[in-house]
Amino acid sequence: MHIFNLFFTRKIPFFLAGFFICNYITAQDLEPRAYANMPRGVNIAVASYGYMKGDIVTEPSLPIEDFLITSHNLGAGYMRSFGLGGKLARIQVALPYVFMDGEATVSGTKITGNRTGFGDMRLRFGVNLLGSPALNVKEFSQFQQKTIFGASLVVSVPTGLYYSDKRVNIGTNRWGIKPELGISKRFEHFYAELYSGVWFYTINDSFLGDNDLKQDPVVSFQGHASYIFKNQMWVGINANWFSGGKTFVDEAPAGSIINASRIGATFSMPLTKFQSLKFQFNTGTFKSIGLNYDAVSVGYQCVFL
Repeated sequence: MHIFNLFFTRKIPFFLAGFFICNYITAQDLEPRAYANMPRGVNIAVASYGYMKGDIVTEPSLPIEDFLITSHNLGAGYMRSFGLGGKLARIQVALPYVFMDGEATVSGTKITGNRTGFGDMRLRFGVNLLGSPALNVKEFSQFQQKTIFGASLVVSVPTGLYYSDKRVNIGTNRWGIKPELGISKRFEHFYAELYSGVWFYTINDSFLGDNDLKQDPVVSFQGHASYIFKNQMWVGINANWFSGGKTFVDEAPAGSIINASRIGATFSMPLTKFQSLKFQFNTGTFKSIGLNYDAVSVGYQCVFL
């Protein structure tokens, strides 16, 4: 029996499992170096693979047990740095392609299913407002970084696969916007960062037909601490906390408030002067509902001017 066909009929109480699958809950970002200093005019191309397995958002009152999602994710991304009013700015775009399988026990019956398709595109525009002037490569090589303060606007674009008659989808069929502030500082070989932002979401007006699905804003914090070796290899630890996001369907409460945290690690190693590999892992530390999953990824990065 198919989890994504049988599981989510109108006879089952509203259930948000998988609604956020594509973005792993967009508030849960654990990406270091978002405000790192670099020369202007730099281009970075990224290809990545990620694997995720575990529980996603559930409501404890439902007759659902052992809900498990396994997801293989391919990603492509691009970033360019440039000068904006003498400050370092950057624009980024990322698009995932997802292979997702799921299984659960509903009222004693085991059901399975799968989804395959593009996820929601992510756009990010950021400016380092203080401590990071827009320098060319030669000027940058002589610059000593201290404290950087920056701001970003992150946008989740609804490009992902979405079925209006299913509850579990790769895409979200709505826009997400997150204004964010960040601060970072380098101490010799150590690098510390802290970001804070709030996700705001538009209405998904095609939830299980023509219902309106609304979600309250989600507040997020994330911090990173890295050690940089002389050959530019680096290793870091990452942590975040996010809260909010209560959901409503046609104004009726449909999901619990999220209150959770994740922790992870990142290891980056150079392959050549302009190429590197990055490995990441993260897992849940505490959670109010669901969100009990592990995620690992590997990314290839190529820098060109």
